[in-house]
Amino acid sequence: MFRRREQRDVPELNTTSTADISFMLLIFFLVASSMDDVDKVMPRQLPPPEESAQVQELVVKQRNALVLKLDADNRLTCNDEAITPEALTERVEEFVANTNNAPSLPEKSRREVNLFGLCEVSDKHVIMIDADRGATYDAYFQMQNAIARGYMHLRNQLALQHFGRPLTKCTPEEREAVQMVYPQRISDRSETEEGGEK
Repeated sequence: MFRRREQRDVPELNTTSTADISFMLLIFFLVASSMDDVDKVMPRQLPPPEESAQVQELVVKQRNALVLKLDADNRLTCNDEAITPEALTERVEEFVANTNNAPSLPEKSRREVNLFGLCEVSDKHVIMIDADRGATYDAYFQMQNAIARGYMHLRNQLALQHFGRPLTKCTPEEREAVQMVYPQRISDRSETEEGGEK
């Protein structure tokens, strides 16, 4: 008839060293990983440490300044006029490019730029940000993204015009030349919680 199968004992797997191996792998990847990509996604230059900080009074002509204010109710204004983040992108492009050299828009200077030769550079403009601490991070980053899109669009157009490819496909030398024509000049003077400057 039926033969009864013999029950065999399955040997247990020894997992005591699994935790040790996991920690060893974690430490290996922490030590071996590179943080080079952090610089690529943060194009802003951080201010120097306070000990070496020198107070420099920056005098900016009114025509060279675009003043953005973000109040505690997340209302965004550009030179005291209400504006949306979408419209801000176009305003930044118009302000920085000043294609018709309008006297109400920023001055330009003629400089020798590698790969472009002698050309007009928009290096005197300043976008001044004054954000209230009560504003939400979402509103603040929408404003920052709108500004970044404006610069990116201008730089991309210039790269297409001169090099025949978008900025992301350009060589580092070409990108540097484009950034010299449209340098990103942003002054963030958001107030601090206690004793900050307004």
